[in-house]
Amino acid sequence: MEKPFLLHMITPEKNISPFDANMAFDAGWDSVIPYTNIGMDEIQGIVQDTIFSRSPSALKRTGIFIGGRDTHTAMDMIEEAKKHMVPPFEVPVFADPSGAFTTAAGMVAITEKALKDKFSESFTGKKVVILGGTGPVGVASAVISAKAGNSVLLVGRSLDKAESIAKICNEKYGSKSVEGAVDSDKASFLIDADIVFNTGAAGIQLMNDELIKNAVNLKICADVNAVPPAGISGIDAMDNVVAMKNSKSGCFGIGALAIGNIKYKSQHDCLKLMYNCDKPVYLHFEHAFEFAQKNV
Repeated sequence: MEKPFLLHMITPEKNISPFDANMAFDAGWDSVIPYTNIGMDEIQGIVQDTIFSRSPSALKRTGIFIGGRDTHTAMDMIEEAKKHMVPPFEVPVFADPSGAFTTAAGMVAITEKALKDKFSESFTGKKVVILGGTGPVGVASAVISAKAGNSVLLVGRSLDKAESIAKICNEKYGSKSVEGAVDSDKASFLIDADIVFNTGAAGIQLMNDELIKNAVNLKICADVNAVPPAGISGIDAMDNVVAMKNSKSGCFGIGALAIGNIKYKSQHDCLKLMYNCDKPVYLHFEHAFEFAQKNV
């Protein structure tokens, strides 16, 4: 009798995400085991109970998923989990807190393809502005964009917080070209932006018609907000690289559901790779982006 596929789902929060649980079952995992309110000091015990309770062959049907709501905690938990593997007793680990890593991957991948299809330009050397950027989707988008060779402004309501998070992006994830900015100054730095991502809270508009009309270089706007009003005026949740009527620069808009479609496929692919890999993998936003590029 073959061993079942077991996915151990860890979160620092009080519950695992039903979205992630559904995704895991749909990707072929037989059972999802939740671990909630987990601290960093508990990772070693969970990892080693996981790896030493099955044979190396059965561990190919075993994985660890890290959720939660914080980018840096999730990334630290991956590293902590990796430290306590004892080859050949080792399992794959995938982090996607709040679905942020796969959402960011989907948004950037669609943008990259849209630049090529609509402007015959590559996703490098661009000025990327990320509104509402201090959350996990904004952080992952910033790092992916900066590593592609773009200059990135990470925008938040507090300049100190935005600059602090930008520093972490550069120092911890090696992105180098992320800077912090404050939302109250956005009229000045959106004027020459090439790309704008909205990753702010649902139902809050962060870029209005006037700001869009004044953005003379604007090529792509992408909005992860599916709750009215749109985070970027003029973008419908269903828009999949649609010309924005309120833009004078010929900008194209990408809506939340178009992004979500690629996010879904990329998360599905990551979850399947976990039990289809020859050697254990440690997956996060950069790996999700590689899948997203294949899925657009």
